[in-house]
Amino acid sequence: MKVVKLEDIINTEQEVDGGNWVSRRLLLKKDGMGYSVHDTIIRAGTETHIWYQNHLEAVYCIDGEGEVETLSDNKVHPISANTIYALDEHDEHMLRAKTDMRMVCVFNPPISGREIHDENGVYPADVDEDTPSASKKAQ
Repeated sequence: MKVVKLEDIINTEQEVDGGNWVSRRLLLKKDGMGYSVHDTIIRAGTETHIWYQNHLEAVYCIDGEGEVETLSDNKVHPISANTIYALDEHDEHMLRAKTDMRMVCVFNPPISGREIHDENGVYPADVDEDTPSASKKAQ
């Protein structure tokens, strides 16, 4: 069994600041669960282009308000506390935060924690544990 406390992740390499957001990576590929789990803060007033071509992601909003726009059809989905959205078709999207938003994100396949977004908002398919840390790089 594994027990992880958020307070033990903060200010470690498992806390990644992407400028528009901060991701605290609670479970990673190395934990062997087949998925990764992140506690993420999306900063108010930001807009982030994301396109996980190599991962499926489910996002549960715990607090805050914003929206997700799927770029294939320009449909806008309001997001607020107690709402989950699933990017089940590798959806390219824009995430906009009206207020600070606290999200729980689940990735399949799991990420290693070293990934950074490329210019298209994509994480690479697989990053090994010994890849240089992205914890101080903007994503």
